[in-house]
Amino acid sequence: MFKTFLAASLMALAAGGAAAQTSINLGNYQVTGTYAIDTPGAIGLEASAVAYARDRGTLFYVGDEGLGVVEMSLTGQTLSSMAFSAWPTATSHHDAEGLTYLGGGVLVVGEERLQDAFRFSYVAGGSVDLSAAPSASVSNYTYNNLGMEGLSYDPRDGSFVAVKQDTPQVLFSGTLNFTNGTSTMTELFNGVSLFGLNSLSDVQTLSPIDALAGTAAADNLLVLSLDSKRLVEIDRAGNVLSFLDLSGITTQAIEGVTVDENGTIYLVAEQTSAAPQSQLIVLSSVPEPDALLLAGLGLAVLVRGQKRRRVQA
Repeated sequence: MFKTFLAASLMALAAGGAAAQTSINLGNYQVTGTYAIDTPGAIGLEASAVAYARDRGTLFYVGDEGLGVVEMSLTGQTLSSMAFSAWPTATSHHDAEGLTYLGGGVLVVGEERLQDAFRFSYVAGGSVDLSAAPSASVSNYTYNNLGMEGLSYDPRDGSFVAVKQDTPQVLFSGTLNFTNGTSTMTELFNGVSLFGLNSLSDVQTLSPIDALAGTAAADNLLVLSLDSKRLVEIDRAGNVLSFLDLSGITTQAIEGVTVDENGTIYLVAEQTSAAPQSQLIVLSSVPEPDALLLAGLGLAVLVRGQKRRRVQA
């Protein structure tokens, strides 16, 4: 009876904490792994965007040369790759800067200067002509090198968020219809130094994290800034809820962010002349002291109760 009561009480406390959760608290995160990324056939040079594939347990990344997409393990080992055989003739830069995963092997890649998104199905060892792929426009800002830098999918309702790098900085939200090429993407925020950042390099929805289901924190976003060397968590009103200083992690430019169902964060950083391989950086949350104390007290009470019953018997 006591054991059942205690278990129910602890579950109620945990449920109450989850319901009240409004932030993942990036201050609790620390680096738990860094891995050099292979560059098979130069397809993955200068890793610029990364996406987690839950149904495959892997990561995909693209380089900003726009040569193709690479699938890798959660520790950076190359598993396979797929080439981009062509891009729309409107761009000669093929500047792949955004990537997100829809499930079932389907990816969406964003081109920075066109500020368009292209949907395709991944085929290991294959190729895709993006000029013929279903596409939709994220924004109509002037064609330049300060365009779309990040794209993320919200599996709850099929919507997307995206960021424009600078001049102005913009965070977009809405839908992309790849069947008829239409878009409802609108500007949530537009300006200079949004969220206290010098540029916007990528964005990631937090709704894929299982522990956040049904909480306010599931609506939050991660926004990455290469120039500020900072990762921030914001709510949909634009309030900064938590942040992580990335300046001491690597001298390489961190350009991409994604998250898995456990809340683990994955970053990718470009190669440099001093570091000839791109890098995968893994961030994990360290439990808060209060949570550890609660778990320890619950276990201690349970053990004492069991000992007491054995003595009485």
